[in-house]
Formats: sequence, C-alpha cells, structure tokens
Amino acid sequence: MKDNTPPHSPYELNQDGDDDDDELIYVGDADEVLDQWEAEMNAAGSDDDDDEDGEGAGGIADDEDDELENVPERDDAAVTFTLHGAPVFSASLHPTEDLAVSGGEDDRAFVWNTTTGERVFEVTGHSDSVIASEFSYDGVYVATGDIAGQIQVFKVTQEYKKVWEFTMGDMCWMKWHFGAHVLLAGADSGEIYVWRIPSGDCKVLQGFGEKCEVGKITLDGKKIAAGYGNGAFKLWDIKNNAPTVDLAPNETTGHTSNITCMAVDRDGQLIITGSENGKVVLIAPSGPVGTLQAASEASVEAVLIDSPDFEVKVAATGTVNGQVTIWDVGRQTARVECEDSNRTGVTRLLWGKDCTLIAGTLSGNIRVWDVRSGALKYELLGHRNTIQDLVYNKQKNVLLSTSEDGTVKIFNLP
Repeated sequence: MKDNTPPHSPYELNQDGDDDDDELIYVGDADEVLDQWEAEMNAAGSDDDDDEDGEGAGGIADDEDDELENVPERDDAAVTFTLHGAPVFSASLHPTEDLAVSGGEDDRAFVWNTTTGERVFEVTGHSDSVIASEFSYDGVYVATGDIAGQIQVFKVTQEYKKVWEFTMGDMCWMKWHFGAHVLLAGADSGEIYVWRIPSGDCKVLQGFGEKCEVGKITLDGKKIAAGYGNGAFKLWDIKNNAPTVDLAPNETTGHTSNITCMAVDRDGQLIITGSENGKVVLIAPSGPVGTLQAASEASVEAVLIDSPDFEVKVAATGTVNGQVTIWDVGRQTARVECEDSNRTGVTRLLWGKDCTLIAGTLSGNIRVWDVRSGALKYELLGHRNTIQDLVYNKQKNVLLSTSEDGTVKIFNLP
C-alpha cells in the first residue's frame, strides 16, 4: 500500500500562534475521527443540514450551450448570484451562516451572502475550472479545488486567511469529512488522498490506473466507498489503508462501465452505485447483494437511498434520458416511475421534506415529485441551461442550484 506524506504547507495556522492541535483529528486513527464527530455533533445538538449531494467533477455538460438554452416563463429564485459569468460546477451552503461558496469554469470561487447575493470573498489562484467548493462540517474552513488538482483551504473565522494548499495532479472529486477537519479527494490516476487540515498530514489510498470517479464516506466515518472508471468498486478502511470490499468489473453482480454516482443508506449498511450503462448495484459490507436494472441502458446520473420520511427503504435513480424511478430496495423492484411528460435528462437528485424527491435537469428546470405516487408536485424555474449541482438545507427549507448558464440561485421551497 502507498502511504505518502506530502510536504507540509507554508500556510499552517501555527505560524501566527493559532494552534488548533487540540481540535484536529488524525486520520490515521479512525476511532478518533468517529469519537470527535459524535462529541461535537452531540454538543451542538445539530442535525444533518445538507442531504446527499451530487457526485463527480462537473456533471453533464454540452459544448453547444447557446443552442441548449431555454427561456424560462418565470424566475422562482429568491436570490441569483451572477458574478461567475461562466458555467458553475459546484457549491455548498454554510452550516449556520447565510453564506454559500461556488466554483466554476472561470477558474474562480466566491463566498457570498445567500440573502443579498453580495460577494463576501473571492478565491483566486486557480489555474483551471473549480469543480469542488465546500465548507467544512462546522463552517470553520472553506476548501476549493480545480480539475488540475490545485486545492486551497481558507479559515472562515479568520477573515478567509489561507491556511493550506496542495497540488495533487488531475482531480475528479473533493469532499470534507462530515464530522472532522479532514479533506478527501479522488485522483484521475486512481489514488484517494486524505489530509488532516490545516497541518496537511496525509494518507494516500493506492490507485490502480483507473480514475476514481466518485467517493462517499460511510456514516460511521471510518470508510470510503469509491467507484472507478472501469466499473470497479472498493470500500476502503481509512485506518488500515486497505479495502474491506474489493470488486473487479463484473457483468453479473457488478459494473463494467464507469461508476457515475453513489449513495449510502442511513444505517451505513447498504451502498447504491449507478453507472454509464444504466445498471444500478446494491452493495453491503460483505459485497454485492442485488442489482436494479432500468428499462433503458441510459447512463444513470444520480442515485439516492433511504428516504428519511418514507416508511420503507426505497431508492431513487435518475438517467440521462429523463427516467426517474423509485425502487423498493427489499424486493429490488421498481415501485413507481416519476411523472415527466418531457422526459428531460436528470443531472442531480436530492431527498426533500415530506416524502419529496428533488431533481435537477438538463433543461435547467428543477422538478419536485411525491415519492409515494411519482406525481409531479411543482417545478422551480429560472435557470436557462443544465443544472450542475444541487444543495438542500432541510432546516431552512432552502435549495441552492448551480447551472451551465453561469448563475447560482437560492430557492425558498414551499
């Protein structure tokens, strides 16, 4: 196994006497990661503000943007942020403040106010499209990463002082741990990097020549589920630097094409993966336990599992040809197809409140369905082109969306 420690950043906090050692988590000890997460979350009394988010680097794009643009009948957004002026690929909502961060094709990221739309801080220094931008779980840090693998981290509580940076080579995805100051990223070469912030202490989970296209942290905080470009899947143990599940491409029980999306259930016992050839696989800690095969072989662009408001365990899948299906996980059968007369391709899916499913589409419209019946409850209009990212804060009932049209919008849901 490869276990590298890149040079420490010159931007560490302890240069100016702000020593965060007591609050930091060493990723080499996964038990400490979990203990710290539980202690801090219980002390704050907080719930998960953000439901499952989208996967991968930039979602679905098309070079002929002008031809694809639609003109919406109205704009339902409460706030529109327009400073990017180029496709916006990623975004995040601050867990407690009225702040968002967004990154795009203009090689920039912005932190901005979600009630006024005003710029608060601009991230420069990137040399390629910013495909990942996210606040840490407690809002103390904000990280941005571009497709060339340059990552920058700023401390929100210190006037956005840069505290760490690193260049890893071409990057596919980047995510914060949901309960610690630990940053993870998947590489085009297949490695997964795990950094302790702000020190930069690092672990590298070994690649094997295939892109690590998507990654998810399991809900115990100890493992990383990873999907690869050839259809391989690994469930990595962070502490041991070794996979506990290692699935090669397989026609029958696994994938044979690029894994595009992934979700983990609330118990952390079931992972759902979708791929370019329309196949969906259910994976337990012991390995594959079933497949969900859509009616077509269109690429599966988004998957969800375990709706928080539904009485039985269900999954949702959305494809590039607009097929949105609610599945009975126990029976591994389709439960209902969501209504969409236009069959517009889906790019993102999120669970909403009150048994709803939220979808971003290629047209730029956002659709909200009833999970129980598949009936379309309402649409949110305003974007002119493909939705690239969706973020939902259930407590505030606020939805953020980014688009190929160069804007980021905030919607107050009914």
